[in-house]
Amino acid sequence: MREIVLDTETTGFKPEEGHRLIEIGCVELVNHVATGRNFHRYINPERDVPADAVAVHGLTGEFLADKPLFNAVVADFVEFIGDAPLVIHNAAFDMNFLNWELKIAGYPVMPRDRAVDTLMMARQKFPGAPATLDALCKRFGIDNSSRTYHGALLDAQLLAEVYLELLGGRQAGLALSAGPLGTGGTSIRIDRPYRAPRPHAPSEEELSAHAELLGKLKNPLWVAE
Repeated sequence: MREIVLDTETTGFKPEEGHRLIEIGCVELVNHVATGRNFHRYINPERDVPADAVAVHGLTGEFLADKPLFNAVVADFVEFIGDAPLVIHNAAFDMNFLNWELKIAGYPVMPRDRAVDTLMMARQKFPGAPATLDALCKRFGIDNSSRTYHGALLDAQLLAEVYLELLGGRQAGLALSAGPLGTGGTSIRIDRPYRAPRPHAPSEEELSAHAELLGKLKNPLWVAE
């Protein structure tokens, strides 16, 4: 099964207010294992980048001025993702921008149900707990120390690790990547502290409480011995 873990950076929150994509990062997974094939492009938004957006991702208008327009990268992007499901954190945001840009470029938009939203997965699995990418990296012991700014490719690489953990975690000794995760030499390290096995035998107090509960039931099917 082929999946694409995807992240974007933008000039703002809403494309309908004139904001544009400025970075796309994708990581290919096959059977939940990263293959080493990535897609990464910076994009000239043909507009200024507000200071509050630069504070998040560090991408200035000057840096993006000589980068290709979306029209110049869209064909490669569409070819790379193919018809694979897209794994995205807060999928509605990225899908909104991607479909806006695809429509402008004359390409078919993508159905929203094509996206697997890891934000929703995290909220369902850990109700009430923080579900940002940073919070999930901390929860799963994923090293995100190189994440000074948000970056589409690095965030997609981290999300690939988080996604695997949300699915139930890797088997012992199974490497996530069959090759290098990043084209720019970025690696991801997971350090998990040793935790001693917890005792599972019931205490005397628990046994007593259980016996009291059974005494209140009529013809219980199971009786403690």
